[in-house]
Amino acid sequence: MALKDITLGQYFPGTTIIHRLDPRVKIIGTIAYIVALFLAKWLVTYAIMLVVLAALIAISKIGVKSILRGMKPILIIVIITGLLNLFYTPGQGEPLVSFWVFTIYPEGVWAACAMVLRIAMLITCTFLLTYTTSPIQLTDALERLMNPLKVIKVPVHELSMMMSIALRFIPTLIEETDKIMSAQKARGADFDSGNLIQKAKALVPLLVPLFISAFRRADELAVAMECRCYHGGEGRTRMRQLKLKGTDIAALILAVVLCVVIGVLGRYGF
Repeated sequence: MALKDITLGQYFPGTTIIHRLDPRVKIIGTIAYIVALFLAKWLVTYAIMLVVLAALIAISKIGVKSILRGMKPILIIVIITGLLNLFYTPGQGEPLVSFWVFTIYPEGVWAACAMVLRIAMLITCTFLLTYTTSPIQLTDALERLMNPLKVIKVPVHELSMMMSIALRFIPTLIEETDKIMSAQKARGADFDSGNLIQKAKALVPLLVPLFISAFRRADELAVAMECRCYHGGEGRTRMRQLKLKGTDIAALILAVVLCVVIGVLGRYGF
């Protein structure tokens, strides 16, 4: 797996309806989709969720290749989760396969398929949020949504800013890691051969220059913010004000309807 396959935190500019939606609506819609995913129970509800996700991908005009490339880093986790559900889900009837300490029931096959599909759709909808929303918009949206927490003295602005900066610097750190690996390979370092433990040990020399680079970038960012008299919190103004439009309200209604429909169908076993 190449480091360039990690696309979390990247933003793809566009003018589609999804790109133009209020970032608060997109965050709430993403949460609603995840809730609906956990309410889905059987083939009908999963099919509805898959169709909705495919429609969102088509409308956003985000390439399917970009999404599949972003799924590569979590492929191992998805496979292990599927296997655990396959082998350790108990059944009531006759097992399909039984060998050594492993027994596979029809319920296990369905549980594995459902879990893999659920994780894949959950991650894809999260990718769509970051692909179609800039870090600045995410910061403003998170701060607005968490505003009620200011009553109990929660540093809302600082938290939203930290999350946004962390998300924004994921692609930067990945690019920096790739450069360091290329430089060390040119000096004879070997990151590809050997077993898992040897490969892990080979990555240790990457940590020191990577941490130094990360700390340097953090210091430069702090100095740049101070030079621009950035203080955040109360009294801070915004160039672009977030205002809900008709399309935003319609998207919120559709998200709520999706949750209700999936919840009702799931309750009756669909």
